[in-house]
Amino acid sequence: MKQIIAPALHLLFSIACLHYVSTDARNPSTFYIGGVLSNNESLAHFKNIISVLNFDSTFVNRGVTFYDAAILIDANPIRTALNVCKDLIGSKGVYAVIVSHPLIGDLSPAAVSYTSGFYHIPVIGISSRDCAFSDKNIHVSFLRTVPPYSHQADVWVELLKHFNYMKVIFIHSSDTDGRALLGRFQTTSQNQEDDVEIKVQVESIIEFEPGLDTFHDQLKEMKNAQARVYLMYASSKKDAEVIFRDAEALNMTDAGYVWIVTEQVLNASNAPEGIIGLRLMNATSEEAHIKDSVHVLASALREMNKTGIITEAPQDCDNSGSIWETGKTLFEYVRKQVLLNGATGKVAFDDSGDRIFAEYDVVNLQEGKRIVPVGQYYFNAEQNKMKLRIDDGNITWPGRLQSKPEGFMIPTHLKVLTIEEKPFVYVRELSGAAEAAGEGCGPEEIPCPHFNSSDEDSRTFCCRGYCIDLLRQLSQTINFTYNLALSPDGQFGSYLIKNTSVGGKKEWTGLIGELVAERADMIVAPLTINPERAEFIEFSKPFKYQGITILEKKPSRSSTLVSFLQPFSNTLWILVMVSVHVVALVLYLLDRFSPFGRFKLSNSDSTEEDALNLSSAIWFAWGVLLNSGIGEGTPRSFSARVLGMVWAGFAMIIVASYTANLAAFLVLERPKTKLTGINDARLRNTMENLTCATVKGSAVDMYFRRQVELSNMYRTMEANNYDTAEEAIHDVKIGKLMAFIWDSSRLDFEAAQDCELVTAGELFGRSGYGIGLQKGSPWSDFVTLAILDFHESGFMESLDNKWILQGNQPQCEQYEKTPNTLGLKNMAGVFILVAAGIAGGVGLIVIEMVYKKHQIRKQKRMELARHVADKWRGAIEKRKTLRATIAAQRRLKSNGVNDTGEVVPRGVLQIVSPIRSVESLPRHVIDAPSPIRVWPGSNIRQRRTDEIHSPPAYDAQPSDLIV
Repeated sequence: MKQIIAPALHLLFSIACLHYVSTDARNPSTFYIGGVLSNNESLAHFKNIISVLNFDSTFVNRGVTFYDAAILIDANPIRTALNVCKDLIGSKGVYAVIVSHPLIGDLSPAAVSYTSGFYHIPVIGISSRDCAFSDKNIHVSFLRTVPPYSHQADVWVELLKHFNYMKVIFIHSSDTDGRALLGRFQTTSQNQEDDVEIKVQVESIIEFEPGLDTFHDQLKEMKNAQARVYLMYASSKKDAEVIFRDAEALNMTDAGYVWIVTEQVLNASNAPEGIIGLRLMNATSEEAHIKDSVHVLASALREMNKTGIITEAPQDCDNSGSIWETGKTLFEYVRKQVLLNGATGKVAFDDSGDRIFAEYDVVNLQEGKRIVPVGQYYFNAEQNKMKLRIDDGNITWPGRLQSKPEGFMIPTHLKVLTIEEKPFVYVRELSGAAEAAGEGCGPEEIPCPHFNSSDEDSRTFCCRGYCIDLLRQLSQTINFTYNLALSPDGQFGSYLIKNTSVGGKKEWTGLIGELVAERADMIVAPLTINPERAEFIEFSKPFKYQGITILEKKPSRSSTLVSFLQPFSNTLWILVMVSVHVVALVLYLLDRFSPFGRFKLSNSDSTEEDALNLSSAIWFAWGVLLNSGIGEGTPRSFSARVLGMVWAGFAMIIVASYTANLAAFLVLERPKTKLTGINDARLRNTMENLTCATVKGSAVDMYFRRQVELSNMYRTMEANNYDTAEEAIHDVKIGKLMAFIWDSSRLDFEAAQDCELVTAGELFGRSGYGIGLQKGSPWSDFVTLAILDFHESGFMESLDNKWILQGNQPQCEQYEKTPNTLGLKNMAGVFILVAAGIAGGVGLIVIEMVYKKHQIRKQKRMELARHVADKWRGAIEKRKTLRATIAAQRRLKSNGVNDTGEVVPRGVLQIVSPIRSVESLPRHVIDAPSPIRVWPGSNIRQRRTDEIHSPPAYDAQPSDLIV
């Protein structure tokens, strides 16, 4: 069976080899790798590695052969460049060069890089660690299997993180490597993936020129700083010795101090015991680095041979016009190679061609100048990242201590800043007279001048309040002294662009700016904790939890002149008015047309009552509605009285409802807030008659900037923002500002002080007030623990009751529940209605009097005309009577009657003597109606009476006759 399988496998292998040969037929099959090495031993290792490589199918395909072309490096860079052109490029046509470092001199590797880079021939350095080789504008094709010195910053950051040192002083020489180390350290220390909050702060940076004579002044300045952890880089051994000499003279290498140094500094002869340094693993093993370099080149050429075209390498340094494009491509292939199990560990390159994943030993200089490994910075294959392992128990610290120093000096006297913000901080200025009399601040007050005020400003201020009591208790609890000062510009602080002409650098102003610039140690004020501030300063745990709310003035009661009409809507009032007159009209019609509408009342005079007219019906309807007594003009028919009873029930319900609602509107009415909260549509889409604002640059202002959904509202209110909260609250009180958006603690206090103010809606943007400290401050943990203890002991609650609530909130609640007393402002409309009624009555009586006078004048004219007509009528009657008398006499005479007065026969008229009285006439003659025509508007009864009692309109003559 084996005899059959073996030939088959051999055949398959042969086919595969033929396939590779046919695929790579267009590319070269032989490659020269150049070497510029420091000694003959390295040359031998190089040749041996190349020869072994050709038999390693992992890196070399069948049919491909690698050859070595190696020379010794010369200390003279010019001769080195000429040798590279002559022996490597010109005679062999190398595809890549591996360069070591000379025993004397530093410029030869750079000469190799310049020469090879001109033709884009890749160069791999195995010992050059200067950061200048990372500049691809100069060293276009240079890579290296060792990291630059600046990469030690990565290990430093991990060490500081392990020992929990968050504040350091950085000492470095002013050369390129020193500045590169500082830049990488600052970048790495601010980009921690595990915990964003843990960021190392550089308290001070001290740069010195190489070739030091003394470092005494700089060390004295360092000794006054808080940090006791010193990171040191010196490019020369001599500079390191000068620094250590002066530090020892100032006792800065004793207990309590920490020195972490680079590889070069460890070689100083007077390096103090207890310093911690780094050493690159396999740094001096050229054989290991040569092996990894050759394997990386072989892997790159193998991949390139599969996918790309490889042209012949340059073979003439005199031909300066040609550029080897294959060299550019090969450089990129090499840069992307990764050796997981190289001789020096995991080999990989960054974008600059620098080695990454390099491993370091963490060493400790102990007694007897012994350098003892105490840890390792290594690549963890399982987690695929670099890890730090430290043996803490094996470390000897300066002063031969076995326990880790704190790493900082805790200052016991602090510069504390605050700001005027009621009720947290009240500020009172002492008058000149009080100062002259020797009067100072009260027992609850602390002197608080303006921070960094000029000598000309001699004013004295005293501070008291919530935060002052908290500061006093903190100082007693965690044992520190302090100087208190007010904010220099009266602001919490904004992150603004300053010096726009110089590049527009953003800086903090106000309290935050003083803390960031380390001109102050602590801020004890109502300082809101937010992400923008927490990026630059450190906060304690909140001493008071709060949010954002809206302050507005309570709407004034709508006491207009028609307040008494408020219980009913306009529609209901119109319906009531219409109902009164409709019911009056129906009552009139029912009583008018009812067959029982007229009847005799059983009264004493037995006179018939007048029928219900329209005026009386309206009077009756209003009287029932207004609950007034009705003495006359009531309906008499049964149908009308049924309607009257229904109308009385309606009036009772209407009057009772009006009375109840009137009490609710005018007595028990409590105005509500105008706004419902931050989600009120009038705020989200701000109208012209609604103004809202906050304080410029405050935490509330930052909150609105962060919230995208509030951007429209913020753009509108930004133009109205105030400089201080005091100004905004004052404008709310006088009605100039409708809504002030601010911290709930302050606004609750203002609402408790003034019952005319009210907070609207629920809290939003919840956060807390914290004590501000510098980044990495040693007091942070102490302050936080003290704040937590204050919460548990009830001290913070007592401060709330003393300064914020002040017992005023129950008073406002009682005021809300107490009914209001009605005044003229509430009932003025009713009095105006009465006055209008009086004026209307007076106006109507004037109209009636004028009308009556007009009627009287008209009646007089009618009477005069009637009198003239009566006289004319009397004259006519007199003539008629006279003619009748004459005719009667004539008839008597014709019948034989004489003038002697004899009695005439029956039926004959007798002439009555003119001296007879009217009373002698028969009654029926006197009562007989006069043949007078009745004129319109005449008073017949009066006329009859006048005719009876007035003398005759004509003179009686003797010839008058009586029938």
